[in-house]
Amino acid sequence: MKFQVIFTFDSEYDGYVAEVPELPGCVSQGKTLDEAIENIKDAIIGYLHVQAKHGKPYIAKELQVFIGEVVV
Repeated sequence: MKFQVIFTFDSEYDGYVAEVPELPGCVSQGKTLDEAIENIKDAIIGYLHVQAKHGKPYIAKELQVFIGEVVV
């Protein structure tokens, strides 16, 4: 499965925060980007497991998202 993940550098934490918009509340962090990636993978697996355990299996949505940057 593929999920869009937003990584944000948090200067107060001095590391990266990872959030999965498609899975509300699925957030993790890591001091390095690689660590944040591994941690969010674990968080996604845990999130999906808990949802399935409570009778709410994940149903993939067909999302077309474009994230860009505009300089003015």
